[in-house]
Amino acid sequence: MIHWRRATVRTVLSDRSGVREVTAALTEPLPGREETAEAGAGEVRALAYTDLVGVPEPGDAVLLNVSALARGLGTGGFALVAALPERLPADPPPGPGHLVKDRYSPLQTMVLGVDDQESAHHETLKSASSLGGVPVVVADLHSAVPAIAAGILADRPQARIAYVMTDGAALPLQFSQAVQVLQEAGVIASTVTVGQAHGGDHEAVTVHTGLLAAVHVAGADAVIVAQGPGNLGTGTPYGFSGLVVGDHLNAVGLLGGTPLAALRMSQADARERHLGISHHTLTAVGEVARPGAVMPVPRLDTLTGAEAARARDWGQEQAWTAPEAVLPARMEEQTAQLTAAGHVREDVDLAGLLNALEASPARMSTMGRGLDRDLVAFLAAAAAGRAAAARI
Repeated sequence: MIHWRRATVRTVLSDRSGVREVTAALTEPLPGREETAEAGAGEVRALAYTDLVGVPEPGDAVLLNVSALARGLGTGGFALVAALPERLPADPPPGPGHLVKDRYSPLQTMVLGVDDQESAHHETLKSASSLGGVPVVVADLHSAVPAIAAGILADRPQARIAYVMTDGAALPLQFSQAVQVLQEAGVIASTVTVGQAHGGDHEAVTVHTGLLAAVHVAGADAVIVAQGPGNLGTGTPYGFSGLVVGDHLNAVGLLGGTPLAALRMSQADARERHLGISHHTLTAVGEVARPGAVMPVPRLDTLTGAEAARARDWGQEQAWTAPEAVLPARMEEQTAQLTAAGHVREDVDLAGLLNALEASPARMSTMGRGLDRDLVAFLAAAAAGRAAAARI
């Protein structure tokens, strides 16, 4: 079910590649807010994917999808511009490409796939069958991507990193401000959007051809695979979008890459199932992934000196050093579950990684928490990056 509203653009708030954010005045209030209609129907922030719907300007009439706002959701909590009905964008010029992404939705788009018969890279991908041992870090959350990249570059500053965005969450890559910042800073060299996701430097039909394109077309030394922003979870054992982490690790192994599972961790999540190593990792890696993935485990006792002092200042270090701390024992028990499933534990020294995380051009944030509120989440991701760097 979709909640639609007509609106008029008031102001332009920001522009970034492929996205314009505006404020728009509604012609009628959001569902459940009719009692405020006397004071006006209200104004909302709205995102327009300019390659899909055109560029909204102040005064333009717009048709908005307000479903997430109507339900009060945090994930996807924007109005989305579905059309500028009085000022449609011009038709694109004729060109190659017949891959349809976001298929059979009103905003399905046609792109030139890197594996498309019309692509200059078709012959390369037709014959490519191996990643040649290239390290591939697979993560559950999009928020892990900047931290993984920081861990790679901490030890291999010249490494060429490709990001493969899967279609478990946001489909347009342009929604990710973090990826744009990382690309502009030269941290991520190339992006590949796979499945229904779109907007990357390269488009691919599957995660398999996306991985092959990252190595054989983009020339990556290391690859990060993760869904876009806006993961979905239901609190049920298998009802979360990150379950495909196991499938993606399997794809890496099938193609002869080195699969590394970034542990989703938290010391601050209020939900018991995500404390220590998240049940998302325990299920996706422990049950879905075939044996043999590398599990980089952050050695929290190796955070020393000024880095440890900052953790103490934030009140974070007590989670793993205080006599009553439960995190270390919980981590050991959870890690044992993963090794029992046939995965390879690799303890990772953390020295220098907090400095690398703080130096990242993209702000560290997961579920609204930054470094000072959930340090372990980012150290675990950076540790996976360091393990990948050791294999370059």
